[in-house]
Amino acid sequence: MTKEEKARRIVDAMFNNDPMSRWLGIIRLTDAPGNSVLQMEVREEMLNGFDIAHGGITYSLSDSALAFASNSHGRKCVSVETSISHIKAVREGDVLTTYVEEKSLTTKIGIYHIEVRNQSQETVALFKGTVYRTDKDWEI
Repeated sequence: MTKEEKARRIVDAMFNNDPMSRWLGIIRLTDAPGNSVLQMEVREEMLNGFDIAHGGITYSLSDSALAFASNSHGRKCVSVETSISHIKAVREGDVLTTYVEEKSLTTKIGIYHIEVRNQSQETVALFKGTVYRTDKDWEI
């Protein structure tokens, strides 16, 4: 099994047991070691009182990309620190895509930067996530 096949199987297992990612309507475009390109469309029930997407929407999309990218190497990982900067308002109907950059990967820690862009390729959010890499491997 190639590294890419292994990554896809791990993310399949995670996604199939992840009601939040499915509720978001996430479409997985890329599952690869250290990378996860996700896409979703913002729906009316995701808006806040200002008629823009609730900040938790881009956060949750980014958090899913972090989980899939970090776990795709084959070791079970959990987030220990995350943060997000909201750059541009997100509206109903916007199509959001994640772009993951694996900044550092050691035996115990992984650091990821995730850019979220809209359908016009405008950056709408910047997310940073740090994960703890356990000593448990994914059994797939």
